[in-house]
Amino acid sequence: MSQETIFTKIINREIPADIIYEDDLALAFKDINPQAPFHALIIPKQAIATINDVTEENSHLVGHLYVVAAKLAKQLNFSDDGYRVVMNCNEHGGQTVYHIHLHMLAGKEMGWPPYQNTKKVAL
Repeated sequence: MSQETIFTKIINREIPADIIYEDDLALAFKDINPQAPFHALIIPKQAIATINDVTEENSHLVGHLYVVAAKLAKQLNFSDDGYRVVMNCNEHGGQTVYHIHLHMLAGKEMGWPPYQNTKKVAL
């Protein structure tokens, strides 16, 4: 069971967001702290806390988020130049809201790696 998050409040229209896409399964809105000229978050309407909580029964929602990203890229003319989608998981992965979401970044050339690691983790 997931706890209510800021994303739940956006889905329920309890707090405002700059919504750019919505269907029965997903919602997309502009990030309030953009890391690229275009930065949106694409979320499932069903709360799933982390990637670790994705199951066979709800895995179709993750695929749907990518379908939405592709639709947005085409509509906003990013599909040919390219864009990045990222899903973070838990604290070390950079997740700050525990409701899975894709970050969609576009409008500039993306480098790789996206940033320099400051701490190496032994595997």
